[in-house]
Amino acid sequence: MAGSWDGCYDSGSQSDGSCNFERLHIEPIYDAFVCPLTKLVMHDPVTIENGQTFEREAIEKWFKECKESGRKLVCPLTQKELKSAYLNPSIALRNTIEEWSARNEAAQLDLARRSLNLGSPESDVMRALKYIQYSYRTSRSNKHILHNTEMVPKIVEMLKSSSRKVRCKALETLRIVVEEDSDNKEILGQGDTVRTIVKFLSHELSKEREEAVSLLYELSKSEALCEKIGSVNGAILILVGMTSSNSENILTVEKADKTLENLEKFENNVRQMAENGRLQPLLTQILEGPTETKLSLASFLGELALNNDVKVIVARTVGSSLINIMKSGNIQAREAALKALNQISSCEASAKVLIEAGILPPLVKDLFTVGSNQLPMRLKEVSATILASIVSSGYDFDSIAVGPDHQTLVSEDIVHNLLHLISNTGPAIECKLLQVLVGLTNSPTTVLNVVSAIKSSGASISLVQFVEAPQKDLRVASIKLLQNLSPHMGHELADELRGTVGQLGSLIKVIAENIGITEEQAAAVGLLAELPERDVGLTRQMLDDGAFQLIFSRVVSIQKGETRGSRFVTPFLEGLVAVLARVTFVLAEESSAISLCRENNLAALFIELLQSNGLDKVQMVSATALENLSLESKNLTKLPELPPPGFCASIFPCFSKQPAISGLCRLHRGTCSLKESFCLLEGQAVEKLVALLDHTNEKVVEAALAALSTLLDDGVDVEQGVLVLCEAQGVKPILDVLLEKRTDNLRRRAVWTVERILRTDEIAYEVSGDPNVSTALVDAFQHADYRTRQIAERALKHIDKIPNFSGIFPNMG
Repeated sequence: MAGSWDGCYDSGSQSDGSCNFERLHIEPIYDAFVCPLTKLVMHDPVTIENGQTFEREAIEKWFKECKESGRKLVCPLTQKELKSAYLNPSIALRNTIEEWSARNEAAQLDLARRSLNLGSPESDVMRALKYIQYSYRTSRSNKHILHNTEMVPKIVEMLKSSSRKVRCKALETLRIVVEEDSDNKEILGQGDTVRTIVKFLSHELSKEREEAVSLLYELSKSEALCEKIGSVNGAILILVGMTSSNSENILTVEKADKTLENLEKFENNVRQMAENGRLQPLLTQILEGPTETKLSLASFLGELALNNDVKVIVARTVGSSLINIMKSGNIQAREAALKALNQISSCEASAKVLIEAGILPPLVKDLFTVGSNQLPMRLKEVSATILASIVSSGYDFDSIAVGPDHQTLVSEDIVHNLLHLISNTGPAIECKLLQVLVGLTNSPTTVLNVVSAIKSSGASISLVQFVEAPQKDLRVASIKLLQNLSPHMGHELADELRGTVGQLGSLIKVIAENIGITEEQAAAVGLLAELPERDVGLTRQMLDDGAFQLIFSRVVSIQKGETRGSRFVTPFLEGLVAVLARVTFVLAEESSAISLCRENNLAALFIELLQSNGLDKVQMVSATALENLSLESKNLTKLPELPPPGFCASIFPCFSKQPAISGLCRLHRGTCSLKESFCLLEGQAVEKLVALLDHTNEKVVEAALAALSTLLDDGVDVEQGVLVLCEAQGVKPILDVLLEKRTDNLRRRAVWTVERILRTDEIAYEVSGDPNVSTALVDAFQHADYRTRQIAERALKHIDKIPNFSGIFPNMG
């Protein structure tokens, strides 16, 4: 027994005075206790026929070797032949040895217990813990002794040791003493021991961490302790983190995972796991758990913050189950299902999964049902929120039946029902239903159906009224809807907005707010930008209200960099420029529009905006505004006052030549300036417009070409206009536009411009040798619309591709 300590459970070296276990015996080891073959204390002594006693296993092995080698059966001590291999159990000796061992082991365990002290040397504590492990594994009676001697609390105390070795060995020892031992588990569950063990989980990549996980796994086999482990703050979070770690020992990861599996028995633990990213237990309970648990966790799912990838997984796993609950459950069950569906529908991919699972028909039914079976309004709001999320996914909603007569979301009666609900509910649900219509009008395949239903219901008046709603979300939703509708029913909306109620003023007020740039401001200016640009009445009211002056100041502010850092700055600027350009469409009708352009030098601003690289819409609108301004230049140019012809000139025409006046505009033959008469030549805009002819966006190219074509228009000196284009190196880019034939509008505009350029003989002669230009003009002559074919014919005559018969038949045509 004395040698068993070092040999069995102490792998380290130690001094003779460091431990007293090997010298402690209640009574000495008697020779009769020791097997002659193994030299160890016997556990199962047996006697052979000559009276010698051995360990059963040892003598059986001896007899087997004799038989296998063909030797006679002899006693291993006396070497005398034996007649029989019979083994007679030495029951009395075995009992005596067991009593002796128990007394000595109890004494050594007592010494081990007394060595478990924070003041003891590390070597003593380590050997005490090792002995406890050995003793607990080898003797059932020692387990009983451990319980009675309060050994477990003493081991727990070692977790506070300053020695990492001792802490690790204490954790390992606790794991051994609780294996298959519910009593020790119960003891360990008392007090703050579980919390202490959990703290070791935070020791990164250490042996303590591994031992703590193994110990928690053993403890988690007890249902009583599962709840306690889960109640320790951070325990489940750390365990979940370990299961997804790539740097952990694989066995540690497995133990952490198995521990969590055991903890799943309690709903609160499942909730914590879900909060920390381990959703599968919660989803399993929703699918398979008791009804009460299923509904409780479905409601909890609705409160979780999930990323989009997880929402898709959840939708695929429990989406159908939640939809079934929503269709058939009681109010409480439907509420839980709706909360969960609301959470997981707010992502495009997961919304599509729910659509395919059949969410739309019951959702629409819940919204429109009235009477005893209708949902409370608070749940209808949730249904509306889900529907708004579903619709924003961009699905093909005109192909999904949602009503009993195969109606779709964009069927006239369904849209009418939505409009009716919008007019007869509170702000919260009104906002969500407006968002539904926003989603449906975002799609070019469904917007016309919605527009038709709105027109047939006469709802545009009520929709415009929401622009003045005090709730910001409601205003934003209504403005975004009106913005989507305006390309298709702009005149109706313009009529409503320019009424006396004040909705137009409300939009201007929103745009004027100097609080950065909000989604509401971007939507408001976007709505105004989409309204018919040639609606003189609307523009006149905006002039009277000072709206253009305000919008001008906001554009300048953005240009100066005073407003930045907003994700809505681009749509806001695009909308502002488009609204500001409206004033250039009414120059002929409104003198105040000309005054506004002059006072704020809008022509210079639009020229500057031509260089807004990356903002195609801004460049296009600015070029269009410059076209409008340039077209008005010939009416605003101050022509020189010439003296009346003298007496001689009236008699002799050769004396009628007027004197040359210097400083006049080459194009307009008068006094021009960018600010007063909007002359593009004076504003040095020609080069910037020519640069846009190489733009990848054909709409920008078309607008730039239209602005340049004003240099060749009737009422200006076309020959000088061609020279201006030559000086700006613009002739070749214009010819390139003709050759590319990107759109019919571009070809129409390019043919017109090229015909004007070819009126200059030198250019016509040079172009006549380019077969590509000839081919392009011939193609336009053959395939374009009637007006363009006529112009192409004239252009071909300029380059002698079609004979000019006017000199031969002077009286024709």
